[in-house]
Amino acid sequence: MFTILAVITLAVSVGPTREPQMAAKGSTVAVTFGAEKGIYFSKSADSGKTFSTPVKVAEAEVLPLTRHRGPRIVFAEHAIVISAVVGRTLASGPHAHGLPSDGDLVAWRSSDEGVSWSKGATVNDVPGASTEGLHALAADAHGNLFAAWLDRRGKGVTLYGARSTDGGLSWSKNVQIYTSTEGTICECCHPSVAIDSTRQIVVMWRNWLDGTRDMYMARSRDGAAFSKPEKLGMGTWRLNACPMDGGGIAIDQNRVVTAWRREHEIFLVSPGEKEVSIGEGVDVALAAAAHGVYAIWSTPAVVRALLPGKKESIVLAPKGAFPNITALPNGDALAAWENDGKIQIRPVP
Repeated sequence: MFTILAVITLAVSVGPTREPQMAAKGSTVAVTFGAEKGIYFSKSADSGKTFSTPVKVAEAEVLPLTRHRGPRIVFAEHAIVISAVVGRTLASGPHAHGLPSDGDLVAWRSSDEGVSWSKGATVNDVPGASTEGLHALAADAHGNLFAAWLDRRGKGVTLYGARSTDGGLSWSKNVQIYTSTEGTICECCHPSVAIDSTRQIVVMWRNWLDGTRDMYMARSRDGAAFSKPEKLGMGTWRLNACPMDGGGIAIDQNRVVTAWRREHEIFLVSPGEKEVSIGEGVDVALAAAAHGVYAIWSTPAVVRALLPGKKESIVLAPKGAFPNITALPNGDALAAWENDGKIQIRPVP
């Protein structure tokens, strides 16, 4: 029987804490999450053994915090960058879902390890284009960042991106990564982004083609021009609905590894290879460490993780949702999830 280790709990007084995301650099681990109208930050200086009291990074009238719509965080060389979609006015109508009618993707930057934060810089160059609230953020070791998001500046939902070459201080003109011949990609599944050691950018999203909701990936060397999309896995998911579940992507020694859900199963796959089922569940996330790739996901009963080189997953927690995982320099990993309105963090394994 696997023993569940003690967890660290982060909470704020204003309301339930949602959607944790982490990043690690050396022995420093940074975590961000949302609570009501606020975006929060906490830091560990001892590889996740203890965390600081959360501080508020920013506040917005409308802050989407459902189905992977929370903030993202990266280390950008000598800075920490947090991004989130925020707005001023709630959308209306049957598909509003608490989203902003004027959502923008905004990035905040700290150059003093999270003590203070800059005024937010808007990433999308067409105001209100990011109303869906779903995005991804990645960085390399040299302070190059890339953000991708579901965009509504035209008809349907398309995939857009922007790069920063100065650690998040400024952002490039937006580029259209992909638009579906059906007029929209999957409307409510978050994209994923990773950057490898050669500065190649890889973006993954759930497509909508001929009634299917399969995962696709595209690559770029400069963040401006992207390759022809590659379908991931050999199977397909015919579905007349959005599963609201985008998956995860990681780069293990320059090998792209992805994980995503099809129906009730979670699959692990590299481009051009056959997918491998790793169990049933939802909301999978990945992290590449020195020992290999870690996967984490949730089920109706527990939070599970698959360790590098293992065929059977382990139980991390008896309860939890929207798990996230980050690699540590020693080859281990750190996991976080939301549980009963609080963020919980524990080492893996």
